[in-house]
Amino acid sequence: MVMRSRFATAINCIDGRVQTPVMDWIKLHLNVDYVDLITEPGADGALTSSTDLRARIFEKVCLSLKAHNPVAIALAGHWDCIANPVAREKHLEQVREGARIIESWRLRRRTVGLWVNELGYVDLISDNEEGHEVISYFYEYK
Repeated sequence: MVMRSRFATAINCIDGRVQTPVMDWIKLHLNVDYVDLITEPGADGALTSSTDLRARIFEKVCLSLKAHNPVAIALAGHWDCIANPVAREKHLEQVREGARIIESWRLRRRTVGLWVNELGYVDLISDNEEGHEVISYFYEYK
């Protein structure tokens, strides 16, 4: 009997400081074996502000869907982003808006918005699946 691996897809910044924390969080909290990475400088800002980048990200998500049938799609923003140098509150807004954009693609996947703080901890900002509370290690998110 062959066991099938479970995948998720992460839309994340190219910043190497945030790759491992995001993948580890996704594997642990979404119960998957592997994470397909779609990287874009300032991914949260790119997805919410550029229709061209949004279209390119969508194409890459579709490739991940076709290849690995991920159970979830995550969008991550992070502190100290050189490509998207906005305040934390603006990042959180972009993560929530970006998650809504992903949901509007009607891919019928769990969609989560994540924030990587300055300590490298990942907070759950949004989740379209019922019954999941926002997880915040250091801040109160509204």
